[in-house]
Amino acid sequence: MRVTDYLQVIIYCLALISLTPPLGLYMARVFEGKKTFMSPVLGWLEALLYRLCGVNQNEEMDWKVYTKALFYFNLLGFIFLFVLQLVQKFLPLNPAHLPNVAWDCAFNTAASFMTNTNWQSYSGETTMSYLTQMLGLTVQNFLSAATGITVLLALIRGLIS
Repeated sequence: MRVTDYLQVIIYCLALISLTPPLGLYMARVFEGKKTFMSPVLGWLEALLYRLCGVNQNEEMDWKVYTKALFYFNLLGFIFLFVLQLVQKFLPLNPAHLPNVAWDCAFNTAASFMTNTNWQSYSGETTMSYLTQMLGLTVQNFLSAATGITVLLALIRGLIS
C-alpha cells in the first residue's frame, strides 16, 4: 500500500469516529420521538405519511397492531418486487430488452430481498433490468434493513417497559 492509501484509511477512521457521537445522539432523539433539527424541515412529510397510512402518531401500538402493520408493510414490498420482475419486459429502463423473470426466480428474489438475506440465483446484469434493480432491489435492500432496525427498537422498547 502507498502512503496515500494509509492516509485515506486514517481520514476515514477519524471521520467515522468524529461523526459517531452526534449521529448517535440524533438517532436517539428520533427513536425517542423528540424534536430534532430536521423536524421543521421534514415534519410535515412525516405527518402527511402518518395521515395517509391512518396512523395516530400520539397513540402507542401494542404488539399485535405493530406485528400486523409490519406484516402488511413487508407483504406490499414483496408483492411490488415480485410483480415488477414479472413485467420488467414491458417497463422502461430495459435497454438490453431482458425478458420477464421466471415466476419461481421472481418469488425467490422477492422473498430473499424482503427478508434481507439477498440470496440471488441469477446474474443480475443478464436477468434484471435497470428499473428492476433500482426501483425493486435497491429499495427493498433499504426497506428490509430499516424494517430490521424498527423490529429491534420495538423489542428494546418492549423490554424497557
